[in-house]
Amino acid sequence: MADQTHVLFVEDDDVIREATQLALERVGFAVTAMPDGLSGLEAFRAHRPDIALLDVMVPGLDGVSLCRRIRDESTVPVIMLSARADSIDVVLGLEAGADDYVTKPFDGAVLVARIRAVLRRFGHAGGDRAAPDGAADDGGTLTFGELEIDTEGMEVRRAGRPVALTPTEMRLLLEFSSAPGTVLSRDKLLERVWEYGWGGDTRVVDVHVQRLRTKIGQDRIETVRGFGYKLKA
Repeated sequence: MADQTHVLFVEDDDVIREATQLALERVGFAVTAMPDGLSGLEAFRAHRPDIALLDVMVPGLDGVSLCRRIRDESTVPVIMLSARADSIDVVLGLEAGADDYVTKPFDGAVLVARIRAVLRRFGHAGGDRAAPDGAADDGGTLTFGELEIDTEGMEVRRAGRPVALTPTEMRLLLEFSSAPGTVLSRDKLLERVWEYGWGGDTRVVDVHVQRLRTKIGQDRIETVRGFGYKLKA
């Protein structure tokens, strides 16, 4: 198990839990499956998985609250599972710190693809994009006002104080900082940060931008209505 990617899967429906666990194990994941939020939290603390899949509606401790508890302790990637694509639960899960969500019922191949995309994002938080010419000093640090981004050490400081970002938030910030002053559409950000090769839910982008703003400054990322977002140079 040490060489396998370890997935924590929290789902109260026995059929879905068992079928999904088998599907994930079939493609090489090690899976710890739990039926409720409290046992899921205990399993997270005991096993420290590489990624967590959390159903929104689980007993004991709901998925959104569990996500928030996990995020208080770790930046491990979290994917929420929701039975209703238009549910407020989706936004609540993203605001709680989830990196992505998948709507039930889901195709097993799609779920595996989304898991692997998130894991790639976390394993290579900096991507393969170079810093913009002339924007970084010799140490690879980009500066935008009081905001400093170390593109080599993957560290961010605001007014000299460290800012804790999840890998998804870091990838998002690096996309903005690679083209300061340039408007990036939600679709483009979905493609570059979330690796969506198809149309995705732009709420994922909107919530992550808002989370990023609370950490680096509300006025640092500007909304360009009808087009997208840009980082103020």
